[in-house]
Amino acid sequence: MFSALELTLMLLGSAVLGVVAFRMLHLPPMLGYLAVGIVIGPHGLGLASENQTTHTLAEFGVVFLMFSIGLEFSLPKLSSMRRTVFGLGMAQVLLTILATMLLGWLAARLLPQLIDISWRAAFALGSALAMSSTAIVSKMLTERLELDSEHGRQIFGILLFQDLAFVPLLILVPALANNTGDLMATLALAAMKAGIVLVLLLVIGQRLMRGWFHIVVRRRSQELFMLNLLLITLGAAWITERAGLSLALGAFVAGMLISETEYRHQVEEDIKPFRDVLLGLFFVTVGMLLNVRLVIEHWWLVLLLLTGPVLVKFALIALLARLTGAPAGVALRTGLALAQAGEFGFVLLNQAGGLQLMDPLIIQLILASMVLSMLLAPFIIAKSDQIVMKLASNEWMMQSLALTQIAARTMTTQKHVLIAGFGRSGQSLAKLLEEEGIPYHALDLDPDRVREAQAAGASVSYGDAARRESLVAAGIHRAAVLVITYASTPSALKVLHFAHELAPELPVIVRSHDDSDLDRLREEGAAEVVPEAIEGSLMLASHALIMLGVPLRRVVHRVQAARDERYASLRGYFHGASDAPEDAEHLQIRLHSVSLHEGANAVGKAVSALRLGEIGAEVTIVRRGKSRIEVKSGTVLQAGDIVVLRGAAEGVARAEERLLK
Repeated sequence: MFSALELTLMLLGSAVLGVVAFRMLHLPPMLGYLAVGIVIGPHGLGLASENQTTHTLAEFGVVFLMFSIGLEFSLPKLSSMRRTVFGLGMAQVLLTILATMLLGWLAARLLPQLIDISWRAAFALGSALAMSSTAIVSKMLTERLELDSEHGRQIFGILLFQDLAFVPLLILVPALANNTGDLMATLALAAMKAGIVLVLLLVIGQRLMRGWFHIVVRRRSQELFMLNLLLITLGAAWITERAGLSLALGAFVAGMLISETEYRHQVEEDIKPFRDVLLGLFFVTVGMLLNVRLVIEHWWLVLLLLTGPVLVKFALIALLARLTGAPAGVALRTGLALAQAGEFGFVLLNQAGGLQLMDPLIIQLILASMVLSMLLAPFIIAKSDQIVMKLASNEWMMQSLALTQIAARTMTTQKHVLIAGFGRSGQSLAKLLEEEGIPYHALDLDPDRVREAQAAGASVSYGDAARRESLVAAGIHRAAVLVITYASTPSALKVLHFAHELAPELPVIVRSHDDSDLDRLREEGAAEVVPEAIEGSLMLASHALIMLGVPLRRVVHRVQAARDERYASLRGYFHGASDAPEDAEHLQIRLHSVSLHEGANAVGKAVSALRLGEIGAEVTIVRRGKSRIEVKSGTVLQAGDIVVLRGAAEGVARAEERLLK
């Protein structure tokens, strides 16, 4: 037996090797985690077993994943999805269970010697097969930037209902197996408890969250902020679990509440290490469930149990999505993403085994097929576009039609401005261009916004600017400039990649929240990056200077000078309680004052001799008494000087240490 430390080291070492190997093969890292679980698990080399500790830690991985996804949503956005959640999601779960019961009944009638499955066992099996993997699907959609796409919203709506349905199913299966008489009363009590808890979290939690975060932030402690974040995430998960709901649902609600606050971006960055490490452990534990020897011995039955449920589930979900009005391509992508088994399915299947509803061998074979379906899921989702093109005869035609419509609108346009994103910033830009008589064409992924804007006469089309075909159809080769008007660095990097591949000389202007990704965007080819925070401060300064009587020409000159130097003199600022921790880590460049005491290392030395640039910092100002000294390489520092450093957090900390010690 391994000690806790030895087990942890083995899991970490195996995970690192597995992920490196799969990255080298250009495969998703989650497959590396699954493969590691298969190899070191009880059915492989037997180096590790799934115990309660590893299971709990792995479940926390799903908790933090759902919390991160909750940060991408808001109450209004969730409200707009209620038709998908309670319409499409409910239909998928109920019809999957009914289809499984029907197929079980037919199999028992046609092959009574081989298959003997009761309706209760079929119900339990259908409940398990109705679940899809929230962890795998959500992670893949996030990596592919498809959470906000039409099929992404449908997929996530169904996953949300599956999480909600898991609890009543957990109650129903043992109640049906034991013929409990007070089933309706038990379900009603569970529903009432769940409803009360969700209302309390959504109503009271929304009012308390912002104020509580303000209190924590004013303490000026990054450690306290992190502890508070863990408390809220795990606390909300614990509350929903105590109410009979899943841990993941509580974490999702907590993330959704924090998304309404100004601390969302920093929270997202802080939670990533916990989420990714624990989620990796979750995938390792899933891999441990696969009994390779059993799969080899009964390969034909495992293959049947793998392909049958996956195909039926895919067809059912795609058909339901089509019936609710989704285009064929969206319906097929939704079905492909949700065809695999899910982590909650393991719980329901193990429960059925404990209640002796099915033969233990059959349960092990079904379990193996479910794990294999989860192993296949990343490949299926990654290849979903190609699969949809082959399955939907009109999908290529619909995409071609959409691209043709974009091309038709821009065919006669020359030297136009290509606008990626037609939200508020994109529409404001379009209005100013119209007033100057400059042609433009915008691409946006919100069908309602596109429809309304087109009706009003705006030159906008439905299309994804992060796709090569859309940029070509929008006339990127004839455009004068490309403007990315939404502040999303991952998506902007994709647009930049295709833009410079298709039109290397085309200047691209990119909007960003702040200057944290400014250098990275420029390195990838952006001609200009417009950080909202800095541009806002420039406009405030301009109005203030004009009101104070500074000549307009001088104000314009100062603003233009700041832009010409790429905001170099404005990058970084002194951090305080109101902007830490949201900005303390998220904005990379900061200012920090260091007082040089007698005996400090830097006293008597020239600034150039300290070589601060090598550790990622620079001296911007030296204050000596009441005067400010212009910093030059030969400036010699004295005791009592206040030295203002600029750089990233780590560089500033190392520079301070070099100045003092």
